[in-house]
Amino acid sequence: SYLADDPRPQPPQEPAPELCCNSGCELCVFDRYSDALERYREALQAWRGATLAQVRIRPRFRRKLAD
Repeated sequence: SYLADDPRPQPPQEPAPELCCNSGCELCVFDRYSDALERYREALQAWRGATLAQVRIRPRFRRKLAD
């Protein structure tokens, strides 16, 4: 099926607080996480749009995609 060929994007794993050294690094683990989270949200939005455009779906399934 189409959904099996295009799996839903997975969110990035949030780093543990102790991974931050609190020294103001230019590339803090939390900055990198924030960037990854933004890319995930964009990918999820694109995936939802592509899935809805490619597959004729029932309203019940459409609600699941919106979650």
